[in-house]
Amino acid sequence: MVVNIESTLRSVAQAIEAAEMMSGREVHGCYTGIAGAHIEGINSRGVVAVTGRGREITQEDIDRVIEAARAIVIPMDREVLHVIPQTYIVDDQKGIKDPRDMIGVRLEAEVHIISGSVTSAQNLVKCVNRAGFKVNDLILQSLAAARAVLSNDEKELGTMLVDLGGGTTDILIYADGAPYFTSVIPVGGTQVTSDISIMLNTPVDQAEKIKLESGCCYQPLIEQDEEVVIPSVGGRPPLAIPRSNICTIIQPRMEEIFKMAREKAESMGYLRRIGGGVVLTGGGSLMPGAAELAHEVFGLPVRIGYPENLGGLVDEYRSPIFSTGVGLVLFGAERLVAEGFDSRQHGEREREPIFGKIVDWVKKEFF
Repeated sequence: MVVNIESTLRSVAQAIEAAEMMSGREVHGCYTGIAGAHIEGINSRGVVAVTGRGREITQEDIDRVIEAARAIVIPMDREVLHVIPQTYIVDDQKGIKDPRDMIGVRLEAEVHIISGSVTSAQNLVKCVNRAGFKVNDLILQSLAAARAVLSNDEKELGTMLVDLGGGTTDILIYADGAPYFTSVIPVGGTQVTSDISIMLNTPVDQAEKIKLESGCCYQPLIEQDEEVVIPSVGGRPPLAIPRSNICTIIQPRMEEIFKMAREKAESMGYLRRIGGGVVLTGGGSLMPGAAELAHEVFGLPVRIGYPENLGGLVDEYRSPIFSTGVGLVLFGAERLVAEGFDSRQHGEREREPIFGKIVDWVKKEFF
């Protein structure tokens, strides 16, 4: 959620400037992730009659049935972000993934509709626009993370993605290759840091450092004699405490997050469809003991989701912290390819304005 326009604007500008410097390309537009407690997911169904010649289903029929499925009543302060087809039904024949060129009289579609707050989306777009860039599309962050870390087999078997972010924990459940459940828990890594800060009477920045360097959320992983030095404030000497004390602060909060995620999936009846287990991603998943604690809470196989190896000069992006960023890039690339984008021509076009800027700068500085 954007709470300070100017601060967000600066962050956007700095991030894109760093990307331009590293890639040697000029950025004009971007694919922007959206998340927050305002995100909601709902399943819907649409039905249309097949009107084509010979009752053959065409792309036009598919577009019409998806449009019929998305025709649900939502409040004025919300907007539809995604309409994702789950499965198609042709004349009571279920489980069809692609009905094109099939013969039928009636076509049904089951879809997953993701909606969000209009004002939250507008604030996000405004920040990017004021930084001088165009928003090509808004994409749900948990969808992007799933694109980066989940395999097709996991999506087919049924998998719960738990994206442990700073302010929120995003949940996305896949079954039969499509998303069926979306939810957001308004608790994340920031709350863990806050707990450490309050319980140990230390500033928030020091609490974050303690969490990253010495944090653990599963007591059996800690050796009995391990100690951690806690910096004090006001000139008081630092204090050494057992590392297990920090775990007793972190573990209840992490356990609460996992239990809330389990309860949400259980209440909607989707927990029994998770045959592929649970995948943790986001910065919070790097906490030692996160996978072990999640396995204890869910009673399912758990792994940490890392973005797949996509090449490039560095492997820095191969971390759960960057799952959403990598997923946004993959979504953007797929959209551009679908639109007939030629990367070689685009590369040639992009280099010209940058070269021109360098020439202008040299002229201005030295001539």
